[in-house]
Amino acid sequence: MQLLQNKVKEEGIVLSGQVLKVDSFLNHQMDPVLMKEVGKEFTRLFKESNVTRVLTIESSGIAPGIMTALEMEVPLIFARKQKSLTLREDIFVEKVYSFTKQETNEITVAKKFIKPGDKVLIVDDFLANGEAAFGLARIVEQAGAEVVGIGIVIEKAFQPGGRLLAEAGYRVESLVRIASLDDGVVTFA
Repeated sequence: MQLLQNKVKEEGIVLSGQVLKVDSFLNHQMDPVLMKEVGKEFTRLFKESNVTRVLTIESSGIAPGIMTALEMEVPLIFARKQKSLTLREDIFVEKVYSFTKQETNEITVAKKFIKPGDKVLIVDDFLANGEAAFGLARIVEQAGAEVVGIGIVIEKAFQPGGRLLAEAGYRVESLVRIASLDDGVVTFA
């Protein structure tokens, strides 16, 4: 996706050989025009999948997730990382390790939002080691639903997540794939 690639080139900041900061348009301040285009692209890529739900993790996945759900005219569900007084029973729970934050979170989704037979598209902002996507996929599978695909805004292709998800049988579509962040330069795959 050229528009996204241009944003990464112009506004992305390489913090290390492993970390790309995109807080000016994706995960702090958001570019709504770009997010709308992201939603359209995921809709184009997964149009034959008969998606009934889009699933993401709070908070950085919400913008691309909601725009995708809007384009597909289906609900967006976001897995919560924070404990909630209103979300204690009848929930799916999975542990997910965050590469960027270097911490493990328990993510939760109310069982009433994913039902057997649902066709779920997982959407997230970044793919590194695949932990978030695997955690979300386990929730979908616990519900008796089907993961029809995983849409990633930015994949760090030099980390194993994309390969591991593909080896596990998931269809992964990344809008931008980064081959390297070496020497402070973004190199696309």
